[in-house]
Amino acid sequence: MHIENKIFAIAPMLDWTDRHFRFLVRLLTKEALLFSEMITSAAIIHGDRERLLGFNEAEHKLAVQIAGSDPKELAIATKICTDYNYDEINLNVGCPSDRVQAGKFGACLMAEPNLVADCISAMVGATNKPISVKLRLGIDEQDIEKPLDNLIDLLIKAGVARIYVHARKAWLKGLSPKENRTIPELNYDRVHRLAKRVAPMPIIINGGIENLEQSQQHLEHLDGVMVGRAAYHNTMVLAKVDQEIFGKNTPIITLEEIKQNMMDYAENQLIKGVKLNQITRHMLGLAKGQYGAKNFRKILTLDVSKDGAGVEIIAKAFNALGGVGR
Repeated sequence: MHIENKIFAIAPMLDWTDRHFRFLVRLLTKEALLFSEMITSAAIIHGDRERLLGFNEAEHKLAVQIAGSDPKELAIATKICTDYNYDEINLNVGCPSDRVQAGKFGACLMAEPNLVADCISAMVGATNKPISVKLRLGIDEQDIEKPLDNLIDLLIKAGVARIYVHARKAWLKGLSPKENRTIPELNYDRVHRLAKRVAPMPIIINGGIENLEQSQQHLEHLDGVMVGRAAYHNTMVLAKVDQEIFGKNTPIITLEEIKQNMMDYAENQLIKGVKLNQITRHMLGLAKGQYGAKNFRKILTLDVSKDGAGVEIIAKAFNALGGVGR
């Protein structure tokens, strides 16, 4: 099954979906929607904007995810992100970390639906870009039926363009952020029912999706899928997205082509002062299932830190894989 006017997105992941990983992913798929890491509205306003928001033009289509709970501050941050020409601006209402809770944003906002709607309304009024939200089914003991429906209805009235739903609750008390990604039960049926109720509002599902086959199954019922850690740890699966999901006839990129592109990219980044391991740490998932994967990961983890290490280390790592050049 091929999809039209639907979304296949790579989830925002803190410390992972930076500009170097996104450049790599864009080599593999031209059609997937990429996301920045989560950035607080305060950091966007007061921090090093180029470091936080800068990206390579090749990364489009690209969304930026903002965390915050002050409508006025979010509006200012939205204007700044618009000036950087992101294709979509997303509000995080799903992150369960203690730091996020302390700042009164992320998943704890699901207990304040009117405030979330005010935030979305302020963001919509500050840009001509689509404003989206990423949320959970609920938090702690919260019911996942009426409260979720109420929140979604308010967001639609506020002008949200699309909604990403992680098909789990977030437990703010008793579970760590890592545990919140796996322990709360997945409830895909609730997301599917929500999508039917609010159609044609686009609903994109997230959580526990491991491969393209599962993605295609969800796309029979939903407007999009968002894949996270499965794509990071098995990156080459993304090389088939354009063909298998979007029905494109473009050839699948080879490991040899990835090697050459990443060497050129790294050489350019090193001139700018970027450390080689900041780039290569995102490339480890390319080798999953490949002959020579252990050696590939060892070279890109250890050899890149040696004095004088340059882009030839990338070539050395790829040449350790059985599929390169074949």
